[in-house]
Amino acid sequence: MKISIVSGSHRHNSQSEKVARHILQSLQQHALCDATWLFSLAGNPLPLWDETIGAGDPDWKTRLEPISKELSESDAFVIVSPEWHGQVPAGLKNFFLLWGKGELAHKPALIVTVSSGDGGAYPVAELRMSSYKNNRICYIPEQIVVRNVEKVLNDDPAMNNEGADAYFRDRIRYALTLLKEYALALHQVRASGAGDRSVYKNGM
Repeated sequence: MKISIVSGSHRHNSQSEKVARHILQSLQQHALCDATWLFSLAGNPLPLWDETIGAGDPDWKTRLEPISKELSESDAFVIVSPEWHGQVPAGLKNFFLLWGKGELAHKPALIVTVSSGDGGAYPVAELRMSSYKNNRICYIPEQIVVRNVEKVLNDDPAMNNEGADAYFRDRIRYALTLLKEYALALHQVRASGAGDRSVYKNGM
């Protein structure tokens, strides 16, 4: 089983990527999967979607094929998003527009959102509402909202709020364990062929 993590912040050295790296370590430490992959949107590595992506444009093909391969090989995903002005970053929303070949389809995903204060709920709602329709990613009912993120999940224990840090570490492990079980269950859905994209390529 392979679980991939997408860190959705455009910033370098972001708190979102810190959280994503903790999740990567947790997956490995607790042996929740056989392989992992972390893809960071720091620095906006992906251009904005345009119509040439579906016309065999060679530049798109060269840029996307290695990422598409990693996503296609994945059985589940963790999507990490900061809350910017109450929204999901544009680069992360753009990410979901680019995968039209079933790379994410009928695979479970855990939403993890990040806030420097007491926010973080709006990106959860936005991702659940509008990021899944055509790529068919399946968000599980569990989610993680990491509030006051500067005070948790730091490598230096002195930088952490002890109680909050312990809670988030435990809650993340719980959610990842659940994600693994969804990955096992949804494998059968994909294997059944019921989600054949040649019948209905796009969602309603």
